[in-house]
Amino acid sequence: MTTTTTYIAFLRAINVGGRTVRMERLRALFAELGLANVRSYIQSGNVFFTTDEPTDEPAAGPAAAPTAGPARAALTRRIEEHLEQALGYPVPVMLRTVDEVAAMLAAEPFRGVEVTPDVRLVVALLSEPLPAGFPLPRRSPKGDVEVVGADPGAAYVVVHLQNGKWVTKDMFGKAYQGSATSRFWHTMEKILAAARKA
Repeated sequence: MTTTTTYIAFLRAINVGGRTVRMERLRALFAELGLANVRSYIQSGNVFFTTDEPTDEPAAGPAAAPTAGPARAALTRRIEEHLEQALGYPVPVMLRTVDEVAAMLAAEPFRGVEVTPDVRLVVALLSEPLPAGFPLPRRSPKGDVEVVGADPGAAYVVVHLQNGKWVTKDMFGKAYQGSATSRFWHTMEKILAAARKA
């Protein structure tokens, strides 16, 4: 079906590891693809845009299988290919609609988790679901990262800071072959509020 859709593009590998991209240039790259109303939020690679391109039928549930449909997969590939060509390195892109992010937040996946000064709540947006049989909850060998829940589009991670630092970056083990990009829970709330102002 065709309608005007507002997407949030969550980008991985933007402004980390020496790969610096000004937000003005990033917005321009999205606009070059014919995407409209392009805006960005903070420097970590969050881009809002609208498009009238065909969309997939919405999936049920919060962030359920958001990348499974062919229309979104094709749009994701187009964006990733354009960014890699322009920037010289791959930039995995996780596309979500505003409604999907709102449903994710409304589901309160961290309900019951006690937040202390040494605890951070993190959403890992996934390019594909975690493997079948992935154990939940799953705690890292060092004990600093605990995956407390997941749906096809995201994993919900409690980070236990050790000496004030987040040590482990491998949240899902070697069995997961997809891409993921992480945002703090409070940042997701701010991203959604900013996207709704479009």
